[in-house]
Amino acid sequence: MNQNNNEKLILFVATLASVGMIMENILMGWEFWVPPVIVVGAVLLWMIQLSGLIEYSVRKALMFIIAGLLIFYHGIHKTSFFDISLVIVVAMIIYSLLNSLYMMHILLLEFFILMFIQLINLPGGKPIVYDRITVSRILLHLCIVLLIYYVSVRSINNRLDDAEENRIKDERIALNDTSMEDFLSNISHELRTPVNVVNGMSNLLIKRGVGSEADSIKNAGVRLAYQIEDIQDYTECRRQKVFLEEDNYMSTSLINDVVTSFRMNENAGKLELVVDLSPSVPTMMRGDIKKLHKIFRHLLENAIKFTRAGGIYVKMYTEETDYGVNLMIEMTDTGIGMDKMAIKQITAGMYQANKKRNRSSGGIGLGLFIVYGFAHEMGGFVKIESEKRSGTTVRVTIPQKVVEARPCLALDEDYDGVVLFHVRPDKYKVPRLRDFYRNMAANLAHGIKVPLYPAETVYEVERLKEKLHVTHIFMGQEEYEENRGYFEELAKEDIVVAVSAGPDVKVPENSRVVLMPKPLYAYPAIKVLNEGRDVRNIEGCESTERPVFKDCNVLVVDDEPMNLVVATSLFRDYEMKVETAGSGREAIRKCRDDQYDLVFMDHMMPEMDGVEAMKQIKAQAADLGQKVSVIALTANAVSGAREMFIQEGFDGFIAKPINTADFERVVQRVLTGSAVDMGGEAR
Repeated sequence: MNQNNNEKLILFVATLASVGMIMENILMGWEFWVPPVIVVGAVLLWMIQLSGLIEYSVRKALMFIIAGLLIFYHGIHKTSFFDISLVIVVAMIIYSLLNSLYMMHILLLEFFILMFIQLINLPGGKPIVYDRITVSRILLHLCIVLLIYYVSVRSINNRLDDAEENRIKDERIALNDTSMEDFLSNISHELRTPVNVVNGMSNLLIKRGVGSEADSIKNAGVRLAYQIEDIQDYTECRRQKVFLEEDNYMSTSLINDVVTSFRMNENAGKLELVVDLSPSVPTMMRGDIKKLHKIFRHLLENAIKFTRAGGIYVKMYTEETDYGVNLMIEMTDTGIGMDKMAIKQITAGMYQANKKRNRSSGGIGLGLFIVYGFAHEMGGFVKIESEKRSGTTVRVTIPQKVVEARPCLALDEDYDGVVLFHVRPDKYKVPRLRDFYRNMAANLAHGIKVPLYPAETVYEVERLKEKLHVTHIFMGQEEYEENRGYFEELAKEDIVVAVSAGPDVKVPENSRVVLMPKPLYAYPAIKVLNEGRDVRNIEGCESTERPVFKDCNVLVVDDEPMNLVVATSLFRDYEMKVETAGSGREAIRKCRDDQYDLVFMDHMMPEMDGVEAMKQIKAQAADLGQKVSVIALTANAVSGAREMFIQEGFDGFIAKPINTADFERVVQRVLTGSAVDMGGEAR
């Protein structure tokens, strides 16, 4: 029982005792002024307890004082001689819940005092006759009181010892938590540093065209970097110490992330990905975009991992709320599914469908738990619907602020036509795929208010073309290859023929058919509808121009030589002028001799860490009348690291392994506009 419940129990017993005392007082004709005092005392105790205005130790003392007075008042009457021991025993048992040894000592002393008063035969009552029965009863009562006193004192000491052990244990846990944070910081740095080197050097090898082996090395490095992040994220979710980093982001970037991840996933195989992005989703929202990317990645990887045939249906839409919108993410697969017990295990920690050494599914079993942890920390929730051998649907709802409410996808106002969706339903071995495509097409057409007609056969295409003003026909790779000649001729007319196909599909020379890379989703479809067969940059949300930071003087500080090689190679791709330093002291000396626009500083270095070096560089620059921006470029990327570095005085934060999008965003924000040129080649 907790402290509050103990207080209420004691007050309840004290109230019953007060009622009994008042009744006995009236029946026995004792002092008339006592009952009102008892009522006032009981009411006062309840008011003090319910108000909570007086601290616990004072409340406890008041309850004991009033109880002691009631016991004394009851015990001094001659008629209560053989009741004293019973009352004292009940008081000891009840007040032992408060874990105060002094109360037991006082109650025992009060028992002896009352017995002494009774035994000396004070005038005003019938004298006690000391026969054998009376003496034996007195001795029995004395033994009982002493026994209860001993048991109560021992119980209190045991509980106090347990409480002390728990306190010491809690202190150790708190100390371990602090040590764990330091461990995570250190292990993150130690693991990320070689991974950064592996990824960076593999990029250099890829640029030199050494062969496909470099791509394999890079893919392995990226996978290892993800797993390091997963372990870190899992630990933070378990300890409920997830830090949120809010930024503005384009909603289409989330879907682009799903598409890119699916194409790069080596386990995707022959699975189909169907992406259903609601056109009404706001163009720009504000939230923790990094954690949203991770949620999508884990959901997609989990769906791919446990789906052998069929495909995956991704749906993203929003619901308006008072604070902005609820971002709704649904991931449905046609995989092996889960039972109710497995779903419960997910929220408790690691879950893997197959823990055997020869299991076919990869991963370390942390993904869905991380999704739960991130969603709850962002004020959302997760719901899983699944049955064995019937697939799984994971729905994630997360509140987001709206920065730009304009729909993310829109059709030109002057569009006037009809769209055909030519997909042969019998080609899918898993029937649910047909439903996925139909739902995606119907939702898109409804969202942009375009007439859409399904056409399962070429005959239906021809019939609808004659009856309606058909301007576009969307189809799959199999449908095109089955009737290539027909659709090539059709594309020469005023109808745009768009084919969702893999990279192996080739079209005849001078063909007017538009190829849309798989998977088919809303963004490229809208591009085709708006721009027709002259569409360019069909996946524009994926292709952005590389900024060029011309004549930007940069100093990279790191005690790991290979990290300097990697960073130098990357930064020179942006036409930066790069110099390096192997320690904080060397960086301070170089900043004194030369002026730099940017200093990229590692955190954990021997002799002088990056924070101290940054502060001295900035102080030195201020004395010289200069201004220098220092960006933390470090493998210390535990949750909340960015806030910590910014509070220390850094102008930006980039985690290793270096993500080029993060690098470009941070550098463009830190640098002045004159140092940034967006005329680089698209990547």
